[in-house]
Amino acid sequence: MDLFSDEAKLQAIPIEDGELALLHRLSMPLSNAEIFARLVDETAWRHETIVVYGKRHLQPRLTAWHGEASYAYSGLRLEALPMTPLLAQLRSAVEAATGHRYNSVLLNYYRDGADSMGMHSDDEPELGPQPAIASLSYGASRTFILRHKRSKRTLKLELADGNLLLMAGSLQHHWLHGINKTAKPVGARLNLTFRYIA
Repeated sequence: MDLFSDEAKLQAIPIEDGELALLHRLSMPLSNAEIFARLVDETAWRHETIVVYGKRHLQPRLTAWHGEASYAYSGLRLEALPMTPLLAQLRSAVEAATGHRYNSVLLNYYRDGADSMGMHSDDEPELGPQPAIASLSYGASRTFILRHKRSKRTLKLELADGNLLLMAGSLQHHWLHGINKTAKPVGARLNLTFRYIA
């Protein structure tokens, strides 16, 4: 692939109250299928319990947290595992593509259409006031939903195998995002959200 083609550059997505950009394929020496298989095999997946509106629920997906710092959200505290060689390689490629530095990554494993991510913002204090979150997808496509907190405007993006989505600026302050369950047959998907923990 030509590194200077449009496919190799982040393309801005017009959005109010924040910054959003999409790269169709992150340049890596490994195939997407090989990255997917290795991440599934090399990751110590966990099925965590979180607190939502005062009630405890099993997350509808598997997760893992790697990096330099612990992280807490929804009543859950994640102690960081070291970056694996593959995660470090992916982080370097994501940093080069986005121009931002990351020291941690949350991995989400959506096993099928019954797995989902509730609407939320990545606005924990340790992420800073305007965090840059880089979301890298492998495997089956899923619809990523953004909803403005005030206007309720909705934006839907189909995130496909190898897509890299950058959320930055004031986006986390003004928007919620998530992935709904689907009854349609859908394969497994991995999503890695790289972030910097202060």
